[in-house]
Amino acid sequence: MGYITQAIVNNFAPLLFVTFQKSFDISLEKIGYLVTVNFCIQLFVDFIAAKFVDKIGYRISIVAAHLFAGTGLILMGVLPFAFADPYMGLICAIVFYSIGGGLIEVLISPIVEACPTDKKSAAMSLLHSFYCWGHVAVILLTTLFFVTAGIENWRILSALWAVIPLANAVYFCFVPINTLVDCEKSAPIKELFKSKLFWILILLMICSGASEQGMSQWSSAFAETGLEVSKTLGDLLGPCMFAVMMGVSRVFYAAFSGRLKLMKFISVSCVFCVIGYLVSALSPVPALALVGCGICGLSVGILWPGVFSLAAERAPTGGTAMFAFLALAGDLGCSSGPTLVGIVSSAFNDNLRAGFLAAIAFPVALIIGIVMLKRTKSSIGGA
Repeated sequence: MGYITQAIVNNFAPLLFVTFQKSFDISLEKIGYLVTVNFCIQLFVDFIAAKFVDKIGYRISIVAAHLFAGTGLILMGVLPFAFADPYMGLICAIVFYSIGGGLIEVLISPIVEACPTDKKSAAMSLLHSFYCWGHVAVILLTTLFFVTAGIENWRILSALWAVIPLANAVYFCFVPINTLVDCEKSAPIKELFKSKLFWILILLMICSGASEQGMSQWSSAFAETGLEVSKTLGDLLGPCMFAVMMGVSRVFYAAFSGRLKLMKFISVSCVFCVIGYLVSALSPVPALALVGCGICGLSVGILWPGVFSLAAERAPTGGTAMFAFLALAGDLGCSSGPTLVGIVSSAFNDNLRAGFLAAIAFPVALIIGIVMLKRTKSSIGGA
C-alpha cells in the first residue's frame, strides 16, 4: 500500500496535465516544472532523511509520510481555486504530497530489505512491481471516474485517492517493522562519500529515474496530443501500457531471479530502453510509436529495484543513509528526465518526439555506469 501511495503521488497529476493546461492556461513548459517540483521536493526530503530517520525511527517517519501524501492530494483539489494564481495553488499542494512521497521512497525499500527473507533481489523487484500495479490502478480507476462522472469533477477524485495514504498511515501504526542495520554498525556518511562504488551507484540511480519517468510522465500527453487520440484512449494506451509492461518486467525478474544475472539483465534492459525511445521518437506510425512506449516500460522495470539490490549486495553496511541517498539520486533522475523532455519539446514547438529523442542520453549513460560498476571490485563495509 505504501508503494501504491507512491504511484498515486507520482502519476495522478500527469493524467491531468492537458486539463491543467486548458483550464488554468498553463504552458507545457510550466506543466513540466510541476514534475520538477514534485521530484525536487522528494529529493530534498531524501537528503535530510539520511540524517533523521534512524534517530526518530521508521514507524513515526512512515506514518508521517502517508499523512503528508494524503493531505497533499486533498489540497490539490482545493488550493488552485483558492489562490489568485492557480499554478501556485498546484505548487503548494504538490509540496505537501511530495514530502510524503520522498519519505516513502526512502523507507519502504529498507523496510522490505530488512525482512528475514531469502532472495532479496527478487523480493525488491516484487515490491517495486506494486508501484506499477498502483500506477495501473490510478490510470484505470481515474479513467473510469472521468468517463462516468466527468473530468470536470477531478477535484472529488483527488480527495478520494487521499483515502489510501490516510488509511495506510493508521495501518503502519501497528505492523511489525525491522531495522536494516543498527545505527552503530552503519557506515558513516563520510565513508559513503569517499567510495567510488557509492558514486557509481548514484549515477545508476539518476539514470534509472530519468529513463523511467522521462517516458512515464509524458506518455499520457504524448498519446493524447501527439498521436491525436481521445483523453480516455490516451491514458489507456500511454501510461497504462507503460505501467503494465514495467510491472510485468519486475514480476518476471522476481520469478526467475535464480536463473538470471542481475547486472546482465540490467544491461540488456538498457539497450531495449534506447530502442523504445528511438521507436517512439522516430516512428511515423502512431501505433508503432505506442509500441515504443511499451518497450520502454518493459525495459525500465528492473532498473530502479535492480540498482537498489546491487547496492545492498555491494554495500552491506550502507544502512538507511545509503538508501536515502540512492532515493535522492533516483528522484534527481525522475526530475531531470521529464524536465529535459519538456524543455526540448517546447523548443521544438511542443513536439514530444524531440524530447524523447533527447532522453536517450539517460539509458546510454546507464550502460556506461554498468560497465564502470563491473570494473569496480571494492565494496562499502566489506562482506
